[in-house]
Amino acid sequence: MSVFTPINQAELCEFLTEYSVGEFVSYEGISAGIENTNFFVTTTEGQFVLTIFEQLVFEELPYFLNIMAFLSEHDVPSAHPIANKQQQFLVRLKDKPAALVQRLSGKSVEEPTVAHCESLGKALGRFHTNSQHIKDYRENWRGPHWWQESTQALLPHLNAEDAATLKAEIAFQATYQHSHLPQGVIHADLFRDNALFVDNTLTGIIDFYYACNDALIYDVAVTVNDWCSYEDGSLNIATMNALLKAYQSERRFEADEKAIWGVMLRASALRFWLSRLYDLHFPRPGEMTHTKDPNVFSRILHNRVKHFSQLTL
Repeated sequence: MSVFTPINQAELCEFLTEYSVGEFVSYEGISAGIENTNFFVTTTEGQFVLTIFEQLVFEELPYFLNIMAFLSEHDVPSAHPIANKQQQFLVRLKDKPAALVQRLSGKSVEEPTVAHCESLGKALGRFHTNSQHIKDYRENWRGPHWWQESTQALLPHLNAEDAATLKAEIAFQATYQHSHLPQGVIHADLFRDNALFVDNTLTGIIDFYYACNDALIYDVAVTVNDWCSYEDGSLNIATMNALLKAYQSERRFEADEKAIWGVMLRASALRFWLSRLYDLHFPRPGEMTHTKDPNVFSRILHNRVKHFSQLTL
């Protein structure tokens, strides 16, 4: 959520005339995140988030916006897109695709508690239960094929230890297949900054623009690795167990998912280590940008490899 495409007040006011959301009051750029341009927008009738999409093309975006609308309408706390006067969620702004969505109350948490993880786990379980009924399909474009390509691009820029770790993990992951696992729409990026809370109550899951169709258990692993890891990369067993128990109150894990849990934790750590390394070594220009630390997921991956035999559900 960096600002790659700046807009001025006059441009925003003209944009808002296409919506029934009241008169412009104020706006500000959002610096957290790394993929799209985002602004908080306040009008006389409410608060919204305006997203200008920097990488996804117009034809790709209905998938994400329809998912957000579907989940919001099926008791999964999430931001509903706002339709313009032509009943369209997706529009053009400064020659790029854009969307206006509800701004939810609450804020992200930096140090999740057991209560936070219980709330999130339950919502994720409900999300996955409902997501299996969504008919739209999108491949995970940051799956194994992307891992291979990114590794090849990054290897010349890495020290010998990191290069060896990446090559070893790519080879390990290539020995596993995931197509037999329960599938559905997944968030694929449900980090702490993509969930909002008021006290211990989850008010919304946000930023669905990595959503795709993939193994549901992979999405759980993505979430656990961020929400339930200490700074040294080790797992916080109390918060992890709370999240997993709450998840299973909505959707039970199947035997195949339990068997591959450790592999999924490693796969998730690999994917986000790679993406952060890539953003570090191949940055994109922007007015306000924020590159996340790759070492966080290097530590997580090393820990999951070291304790692989203990990673069971």
